[in-house]
Amino acid sequence: MNIRKAEIKDLSRIAEIFVFNNRINYFPIFKDESFSFGELQVVSLIDNYFKKQEVLNKIYVFDDGIIKGFMQIDETEICKLYVDVCFQSGGVGYELIEFAIEKLGANHLWALEKNTRAISFYNRHGFELTGQKKFEEGTTEYLVELKR
Repeated sequence: MNIRKAEIKDLSRIAEIFVFNNRINYFPIFKDESFSFGELQVVSLIDNYFKKQEVLNKIYVFDDGIIKGFMQIDETEICKLYVDVCFQSGGVGYELIEFAIEKLGANHLWALEKNTRAISFYNRHGFELTGQKKFEEGTTEYLVELKR
């Protein structure tokens, strides 16, 4: 198994994966240059979010010598699941979500409604739309709930 709890030494790689995924997947939707290329920076993300112990304790990484993806789990909710864009479609996301389901009891999550690729991925792993929606904080976009 290539999945383990994240450590402090992993944070720059985790933040890098998060930043580039957000720019590729969400900038086309939100079109917010000041956020995507200004506020969203690796170092500040580490210092202001990922380095917090209560967050770090909930992060798992896929590490086969290189950290290729990570997920953040809060109880049974998948809060984040990201795979480096260079390693997508190679089974990393599959291993992360199966670990979350089988080992951590993950059974629900929220996804950006317009992120159809992510929703399809979750559907393939038994997560179905519940019909529940909520606004993504500070935006006009919706998050949709998926449950197993």
